[in-house]
Parts: sequence; structure tokens; C-alpha cells
Amino acid sequence: MTTEPKDSPAPLQRLIEGYRRFRETGWTARRERWATLSEGQEPEVMVIACSDSRVDPSQIFDVDPGEIFVVRNVAALVPPFETNPGHHGVSAALEFAVQVLNVKEVLVMGHGLCGGCKASLTQSLHGAELGQGGFVTNWISLLDDARESIAHEHGTEGRDAERAMELAAVKVSLENLKTFPFVADKLANGSLTLRGAYFAISDGILHVLDTDTGKFAPAV
Repeated sequence: MTTEPKDSPAPLQRLIEGYRRFRETGWTARRERWATLSEGQEPEVMVIACSDSRVDPSQIFDVDPGEIFVVRNVAALVPPFETNPGHHGVSAALEFAVQVLNVKEVLVMGHGLCGGCKASLTQSLHGAELGQGGFVTNWISLLDDARESIAHEHGTEGRDAERAMELAAVKVSLENLKTFPFVADKLANGSLTLRGAYFAISDGILHVLDTDTGKFAPAV
């Protein structure tokens, strides 16, 4: 077990120090940009990404504040359209982005070494109680159908199987996006486009899904 040196700043203090740097180099130096954003936001792209601390969309795409509308959750998943009562966080964000902000594209970005996808593949949390992995298990059950074919072809262990699961998860979310009526309507009239991507943590390469071939290829 590792411990921080006694003179190491506490996590909150490190965040505050980062905030101070931001005030000097990110906010004060760009007052005009922030003044514009104070009037409202007009992002053209919604990015649905994983909560994993290693895959921050703003860093990966090197965008300015206000350029992308981001939702992050375990494994970058989108549930299918449902009308049952509940707290539908992803669905609410999607509705706001598409219907209110009128984004032109929705990008689902998966990533390498995804813990959620690995848990889906191995079923390591299967049967866990809420608070002990049960919430994660319920969420990643969205991948159960895709998992079956992956496990049949690649097994449930090793990077080949994990990567196949990570790529399949992006496609699952893209298909689920199409079940939302307001998304389907805008896809039909050409005012919205769905995109898929995959960021490989190990080499920093972004792969983009070709919707015609169903294959991912490095961005050029």
C-alpha cells in the first residue's frame, strides 16, 4: 500500500492550486471568450464518453470551453429509449443537447482498458449487491447481448477479447441512440449525425468508426 508524503498537498488543495493556474492562464487571459460564454452556449458536438479519469474529451480533442457538450458515465453507454419513470441522466442530457442546443453531431467515444467493458466481459461483478458493484452490474447489463458474441469468438480474457468488447460497446450505444424518436427524426432530415470513436490509452491513437464498413481506423 502506498501513502503520500506527509508534505504532499491534500487532493482538494491540489485542485485549488490547479484552479489558481486556470484563473491565470485559462480565464483571465481569455476574458473575451468567457464573456461570450456567459451569454449562452452553442456547442455543435455532443460527446458521450467514459468516466475513466484517463480519457477527458476536452484534452483529447484539445477544444476550447463551450465547444463540446459532454456526458460521461461508466463505459460511455447510452441506454435505449424508455418511457418508464426513473432518473434518466443520459437520456436527459441527450434530449437537451439535441432538442435545445441543436447539436449537429453526437459522438460516442469508447476507450482502451475500460473497466466497465472488462467487467461486462468477465462478469466479475455478477450478483453483487448495490453499493458493492451492483449498480455497475445493472448498468453494464446494457452490453449483455453484445458480450455473448464477443465471448464466443474471443473468450472472456485477454486484450483481444477486451478490445473487441470496447469496440462493440460503442456500436451498442450508437444503436441505442437511434431508438430515441427525436434523434431518429433528426437523422432522417439530415440535421444530426451519429459518430463513433475509440481512444487507445496505450498509444494515444484515436480510432474513428466508418459507418459504411463498421470498422474502426486511426484518425488521419
